[in-house]
Amino acid sequence: MTSTLAASTTLAAGTPRPSGSDAGPAVDAGRVPAAAASGTARPASVARRRSAVVGTGQRAGAYLDAMTAEHADVAEVAALCDTNADRLDVRAEQVRGRTGVPPRRFGAPDLGRMLSDVAPDVVVVTSPDRHHAHHVTAALDAGADVVVEKPLTIDAAGMYSIADAVRRSSGRLTVTHNYRYAARNAAVRRILAEGRIGDVVSVHFEWLLDTAHGADYFRRWHRDKAASGGLLVHKASHHVDLVNWWTGDVPESVYARGGRHVYQHPDGVGGPEFAIDLTADADLSALYAGPAALDGYRRDRDPFSPGATIEDTLSMLVGYRSGAAMTYALTAHSPWEGHRVAINGTRGRLELDVVERCHARPGLEGLVVPDGGAPACCEVRRRGGRLVVQEQWGVAEEVPLDAEAGHVEGDAAMLRDVLRGHLPADRGGAGDDPLGRRAGLVDGLRAVAVGVAGNRSLATGQVVPTSALGVDLA
Repeated sequence: MTSTLAASTTLAAGTPRPSGSDAGPAVDAGRVPAAAASGTARPASVARRRSAVVGTGQRAGAYLDAMTAEHADVAEVAALCDTNADRLDVRAEQVRGRTGVPPRRFGAPDLGRMLSDVAPDVVVVTSPDRHHAHHVTAALDAGADVVVEKPLTIDAAGMYSIADAVRRSSGRLTVTHNYRYAARNAAVRRILAEGRIGDVVSVHFEWLLDTAHGADYFRRWHRDKAASGGLLVHKASHHVDLVNWWTGDVPESVYARGGRHVYQHPDGVGGPEFAIDLTADADLSALYAGPAALDGYRRDRDPFSPGATIEDTLSMLVGYRSGAAMTYALTAHSPWEGHRVAINGTRGRLELDVVERCHARPGLEGLVVPDGGAPACCEVRRRGGRLVVQEQWGVAEEVPLDAEAGHVEGDAAMLRDVLRGHLPADRGGAGDDPLGRRAGLVDGLRAVAVGVAGNRSLATGQVVPTSALGVDLA
């Protein structure tokens, strides 16, 4: 696995259609325009672009905050679209309060009318994962640029429809893999690109969600695998994308094992430490507590209640085109939160250890990510990251890392890149991207392909080649 800063971003033509139940229409992936596939910005005639946001829940807040504050000079919130009218009202009032101009509001069935009436330059898709394919393809077909939250989609059918839409659209697709923008992850990318540990031959990646964070996936719509693709797609796509980006390699096969071992109870009830009070948080209360009366969606379900179809413990063995392999583990019930990565090369080894929260806390407090300046809460397991490189026959070297909060820091840099990426650097744009952080179609496909194949492997007990999904990821 030879790392490169210029990984291939084209799809090969003649991709076969798979026989699986989630097969979609065949795609001539070779016709995907290079600019759209790579996420390269198309020229813009105006500095300030009109945006529409589809899906106005919690994640949409990061985009709305950015477009109405730091990046208001280049972005206008022109329209909002959601299934819940009360939530639409909350978000519209927030935008009006900050800008003095209320955005137009559209219900989910009126997505097409929004695209034709408003004609946004950019559509930001922050809807639940199962709707990404529909919302992305509709926006691309309308000629808009699209910014979609990871994961790109949850199944092979969605992969087809999005790839086909990119092929026929003049719009640009950007997938917001924000972990690429964290300084520590960029440092790994640089070290591998410099060849300090040689060609990568194996990766060991363990991600730990503490019990407070892990349980939250079992409260929300994510608990339904048909809605989220499960944690192999929704969460692991973050981590798979990092490895793909770090190494420039292409995943070819997946074997997965997993199950739900903690978030189950014969009475369907967890302990008091798993309860959250949405009314204690102004934003969560406004977005979910009140609007639940309209559609019945509960953001505060008991994680142990019946109906969950996703796993809380997962492992994968991923084979790469170069012959390298990744062992991956995801635990959604750890007493602490963070991750450990070890990358072995032909000339050395790299290790990254990160502690994001040193222990789980009950209630809403457990869902808050501490900022970089917060005091340490544990002497034994201190918050922060440690990156160590050791070349063959050499001593270990610790690479200095800036104090940062990972996801939070990554969001800020990513939003700056996404919202200002249409401008040249001398006009306030994001500037050059030597690390290739901007993720496009192929990056998004590669990231979800591992999770989609992994879900098939969970169901069949077999090794699943990513080629069975029907799209060449080269």
